[in-house]
Amino acid sequence: MRLFEILLAVSCLFMLNYLVFFKTSARKKAVTALLSTISIGLLLIHLFVEGYRWQMGLVYVLTALLLCYAAAGWREQSPQSSKMGKRVLKYGFYAASMLLLAVSISLSVILPVFQFPEPTGKYKVGTELFHFVDQNRKGVFADNPDDPRELMVRVWYPAEEQTSGRPAPLFPEGERDFNNFIGAYTKQMGIPKWTLGYFKYINTHAYSGAKALQGAAPYPLIILSHGMGTSMTLHASQAETLASHGYVVATIDHTYSTTATVFPDGRVTGYTTDMDGENFLQQASEVGKVWEEDAEFVIDQLTKINAGEISSGLKGIFDLQHIGMMGHSFGGATAFDVVSSDDRVKAGIDMDGTLFEATKRKQISKPFLFMRAEDYLSSTEEYIARSDAEKTVAQHLSSELSISKKASQHGGNLLLIDGAGHYNFTDLQMFTRLASWTGMAGKIDGKRGAEIVDRYVVEFFDEHLKGIKGTLLNGPSNMYPEVKFYGKNI
Repeated sequence: MRLFEILLAVSCLFMLNYLVFFKTSARKKAVTALLSTISIGLLLIHLFVEGYRWQMGLVYVLTALLLCYAAAGWREQSPQSSKMGKRVLKYGFYAASMLLLAVSISLSVILPVFQFPEPTGKYKVGTELFHFVDQNRKGVFADNPDDPRELMVRVWYPAEEQTSGRPAPLFPEGERDFNNFIGAYTKQMGIPKWTLGYFKYINTHAYSGAKALQGAAPYPLIILSHGMGTSMTLHASQAETLASHGYVVATIDHTYSTTATVFPDGRVTGYTTDMDGENFLQQASEVGKVWEEDAEFVIDQLTKINAGEISSGLKGIFDLQHIGMMGHSFGGATAFDVVSSDDRVKAGIDMDGTLFEATKRKQISKPFLFMRAEDYLSSTEEYIARSDAEKTVAQHLSSELSISKKASQHGGNLLLIDGAGHYNFTDLQMFTRLASWTGMAGKIDGKRGAEIVDRYVVEFFDEHLKGIKGTLLNGPSNMYPEVKFYGKNI
């Protein structure tokens, strides 16, 4: 909960108990007037400074009821009122009020306006949004076969110290773009639009259009790819953490494979990629090729920005001799394919993604880190050993497991994180506790999960893109006992 939300809830609780349990007196009327003034002040400050959100609606209702209670002086019952009637009214009101308060506070905690952890690097972070159009690829997933492939890409980079302004919001800026995005987002999820309206209060630690820090440039470039049906918004904290450690990070929205993507003219695309479960590996391979081409096209465009062919304040800040790629789920599989096939990309990370091209490759010859949820190894080996396992799937998983195990031969590794579920490799683990309760994320605390992923990601790229070797990738660490190394403590 935010500061003035907490203060407003506390003021309601204090005022409720004072009105119900303290006897009427001249002094009580003065104190009641003071408490009412404080409650009104806190409510107004909260609404104008922090902003309304529906989770606090019952606290707003309770505040209004308490003010009415105080103003009406319900204690001053007529002599004809029975003592029992007064008690029923008093304690009934108290119980109902406590229930309203408890429900509203619970909703506010479960669905918070959360803050990302502070980036751990020494640099401040800037961010800039780009709209790239690939005229050479037409009709990719689009309704109109003549439409070119369009991508939205957010770049995060080391920036100069900011003396004014506010950090950039996580979701699209401006009322039109935000409403269009949330409308499409909630439609895909099948929930009312108003339920996610509070997302507009969630901020990053980066500043839009901040001047790039040229003194330490150029910086290694990281391409970051999201999972199927999500979006780059689930990797903002990861991106700004890498940027704070001296990287430029380009997060891609793979159009038509996201929950929602907003373009500069206000158009919004949703999820229309055909992944129906039948012939999954073939479909995944076809879609994966599109994502692979997206990543390669983005590198081409960033190369033009670096050379000044595309106007931007980021000219000259990319170290194009040291490019890495990482991704989650389907994006992790895409990272594997891009690192395997594109000579420009030197190292990569797959965060809990099944390799859709595993049977076509025996191993990867560049540094590649596989980060997996805790049950990956046991569940995969169990399925492969099953007598009723579908042969094609078992063969695919066997190839994938073999590739993951061999990663250490070329500077990579296979790590399993105890307590982690699939979405503990994204920022979703910090959005809501429902991610853990519904099984989308594991039992590990969201901030702890984010810290672990960020630390190992930074150390891996530091070693293979900057030549700075750390200690975490040498083997098990007392600092992070949740992380298990294949072949060392597995």
